[in-house]
Amino acid sequence: MTNKDTEGGQQRANRASQEVDEQAAEAQNTQELQERQEKLSDDVESVLDEIDEVLEANAEEFVQQYVQKGGQ
Repeated sequence: MTNKDTEGGQQRANRASQEVDEQAAEAQNTQELQERQEKLSDDVESVLDEIDEVLEANAEEFVQQYVQKGGQ
């Protein structure tokens, strides 16, 4: 007498289901990472713009002070 192994098919089905679940989770994580990266990029760009404005203002002030000292 031989016994049929029916668990093998079920294990493959479970494995396939797990793979689909993992792929869906990866897709969700990828989308969340892209959204997070876009937000961080916007934040970084904002900070760099602010730094640039401060440097421009300080550079103008520095040049004006240098010219005044040199002219005295």
